[in-house]
Amino acid sequence: MIPVRGLQSHKVAVLGLGRSGLSATRALAAGGAVPICWDDNPDARARAEDEGFVCRPFKTARDFEDIARLIVSPGIPHLYPAPNLVVAAALEAGVPVDNDIGLFFQSFATNDWNKFDVAPRVVAVTGSNGKSTTSALIHHILTEVGRPCQLAGNIGRGVLDLDPPVDGEVVVLELSSYQTELARSLTPDVAVFTNLSPDHLDRHGGMGGYFAAKRRLFAEGGPDRAIVGVDEPEGRYLAGQLCEGRADERVIRISVAEKLTGPGWQVFARKGFLSEYRKGKQTASVDLRAVPGLPGSHNHQNACAAYATCRSLGLAPKVIERAFHSFAGLPHRSQLVGEKDGVRFVNDSKATNVDAAAKALSAFENIRWICGGLEKEGGLAELGAVASVRKAYVIGREAAGFALKLSVEAEVCTTMAQAVAQAVAEAEPGDVVLLAPAAASFDQYDNFEQRGEDFMAEVARYV
Repeated sequence: MIPVRGLQSHKVAVLGLGRSGLSATRALAAGGAVPICWDDNPDARARAEDEGFVCRPFKTARDFEDIARLIVSPGIPHLYPAPNLVVAAALEAGVPVDNDIGLFFQSFATNDWNKFDVAPRVVAVTGSNGKSTTSALIHHILTEVGRPCQLAGNIGRGVLDLDPPVDGEVVVLELSSYQTELARSLTPDVAVFTNLSPDHLDRHGGMGGYFAAKRRLFAEGGPDRAIVGVDEPEGRYLAGQLCEGRADERVIRISVAEKLTGPGWQVFARKGFLSEYRKGKQTASVDLRAVPGLPGSHNHQNACAAYATCRSLGLAPKVIERAFHSFAGLPHRSQLVGEKDGVRFVNDSKATNVDAAAKALSAFENIRWICGGLEKEGGLAELGAVASVRKAYVIGREAAGFALKLSVEAEVCTTMAQAVAQAVAEAEPGDVVLLAPAAASFDQYDNFEQRGEDFMAEVARYV
């Protein structure tokens, strides 16, 4: 646990008692603060009370008169699509609003670090797609070379559940826009921006607000090194804001769309080969085509981001390349879950938006595409015609409407069982049955993991 520093003896309100909220409550108490909790769910309140924490509602500004700070769980919208009443009451009372990420950065460094030969470092990864794979890949590479390392944030443990770091340790954090938008302290040593595509627009009041939430990771803390994907205008803008000139190597630009040139530091992947350029000269090359855990250009982008991060931490190219080959990938992200009679079954349930689905579709040929669910803002227009798709099998409560918007042959299946059964019946050797929904899961499932597990369970009936 990372005890929260700087709030000793102060009363701190905690709104939301899920994983991060309860973790923050414990860490506040461990640091000497007095947490006072609330969650609309009585079961969540009961769990907190069972641990001895006080729960009471916060309805008006008067309820915050003795409160030093309000900690809000990331799943709770605070400003858009409508102001949260508890957050609004805190702001009316002049109480600062924060989250567990802000508490972490406020509390991570201690005087014990004076005894270390090498100070611990924090790598923070954000972006629309690829955050989890990039974070896990960085953690895997560092672990493979024997570097002390922990993984947390939007993946693995909550940030305040981390162990106090040891000499030379690296903490890798995956941070969503929900986590970066409210944190009062954001001071990573290395910050990574993978890419940007429309997502969570209702939560952030549009694309500008969504990008602004991501940008805070770089603008608020001023990382020593920034790794920035420049395949979208926002990434190019961010890289331009952070650097002092073309040769500024504090910013490493990454791309899978073009060869990057110039006097600075660049890492890009083209036709399956990753290249590193510094001061206008190529310094390393890695063949990604034979890396089984990183199929497709979207994973090559993740590889570029992880490679650049590990290079900035002092690892040699050949060391990173060897670690690539032992990376198994993450569940629900281009995950090969079975093969029979020349037909492969791939689970990419994490492809919850159009951009992620398009990248998954580009990684394979002869696809039997299982898609559908709760359609996100922006629609499906960006998918366009996908030459690699032989047929789509559409699931979800609104499957018929979803199917009408696709530019490929589509069959309305509604359920996962029916979709998998129909795809199996029609698949031929060389085909790939791919779950890449291009939509949220909440019309039928609690989360994308449950949807992916249902797919795997149905596939298991046939392989």
